[in-house]
Amino acid sequence: MQTTLGHLATWMPQQRWYSPTGRSPRLRLLDQRELTSRDADVAVRVVIVADGDDENAVVYQVPLVTRPAEVTGPWTIALQDGRAVIDGPHDHAFASALLAELGRSDLDGPSQVLVGEQSNTSIIFRPHQAAPTICKVFRRLHPGINPDIELQSALAAAGSRHVPPVVGHLDGRWTMAQGRDVQQGSLAFAQEFLPDVDDAWRVALAAAAVNTDFTSEAASLGQVTAAVHRDLARLFPTPSADDAARHAISTAWRRRLSIAMVEVPALAAHEAAISRIYAAAAASAWPALQRVHGDYHLGQVLHSPTRGWMLLDFEGEPMRPIAERRAPDLALRDIAGMLRSFDYVAGSLRLQRAPQQHDAAVDEDAEAWARAARAAFLAGYADTGGAPAVTLLNALELDKAVYEAIYEARHRPAWLAIPLSAIERLLAH
Repeated sequence: MQTTLGHLATWMPQQRWYSPTGRSPRLRLLDQRELTSRDADVAVRVVIVADGDDENAVVYQVPLVTRPAEVTGPWTIALQDGRAVIDGPHDHAFASALLAELGRSDLDGPSQVLVGEQSNTSIIFRPHQAAPTICKVFRRLHPGINPDIELQSALAAAGSRHVPPVVGHLDGRWTMAQGRDVQQGSLAFAQEFLPDVDDAWRVALAAAAVNTDFTSEAASLGQVTAAVHRDLARLFPTPSADDAARHAISTAWRRRLSIAMVEVPALAAHEAAISRIYAAAAASAWPALQRVHGDYHLGQVLHSPTRGWMLLDFEGEPMRPIAERRAPDLALRDIAGMLRSFDYVAGSLRLQRAPQQHDAAVDEDAEAWARAARAAFLAGYADTGGAPAVTLLNALELDKAVYEAIYEARHRPAWLAIPLSAIERLLAH
């Protein structure tokens, strides 16, 4: 196993779901389990490793398939003992074994990995005699049920039309320290897959690109968002926003702002103004807390011609600690996230054009499109869920823009202008 860990230590930092630590990985095995393989010459197993040797170690799931060495490809991790070690989700042997573990071998069929994901790896199954299924394999593990499973399962069981039907989920166990700390958490989550359906980001981007009115769609999305919030408030506890909760949430705002001051120097001139808005929001009246989506944007919503808007991926922001993501929060956080997403539509259109194609009138059309969509979304939400508290919403939208500024500075510097412009606009108003 030490040889395998050595190969993983070289391979994992190259994967999008790996969290950089600024040092070489220090991996140790927490658990491994063999899964049933249909081919006697193919081994399938799930390996759970920790990166780091302290209480802050990050836990990862790495499914592995081992085949004869002549079977190699782009997802071969290493050649070991004359055999190829392959990243499991990209091999159908693991995909079939995963469905068997879920008790849904009836859904087996051609499979492919969804491209473009950052935090997890999702496998799409297209069985011949059933609806397509998508199974998300969680790469970074945490003790306890993943909020994606918890919230979507509860909504689906309650009859919500705004989430895909759930197929099943898989849990695992691992031991953190000398057999004394046994933890259990979520390994995978399967749900119905809607083929040939665009997410709201692509729908909105296409409309904005030709300046097509999107207000009715945005208003409808606001209504659906409010309906899902209402269902979550009915299905889970809704504690009052006491002093401890206010302190925890507002402290998170200030923590992100302090990180941004270091990583995004352009924000330094706005620190005092942002802090004043945070202070005003912290002192304002707060509604009850509840479970929320937590990372709500246009890319997390699908538009089905027959079912309307459908929400996905209730995991919350990947950069936020898991305890924060599971805790009751302000429903306004989701509203702020969607408002920022409309802003990103206009900003991305501007960035997609070459400098010589810059047109101030086109930019203004895109900004006007985003303003109209934002207003319509808020109006639609108010129709079903009531008007949001402006002071608190402004603080949450600022916090989201600060989060975006940190992300863009780290990963997409060319996009940093989008959240910086939004912060200036929010402060001006």
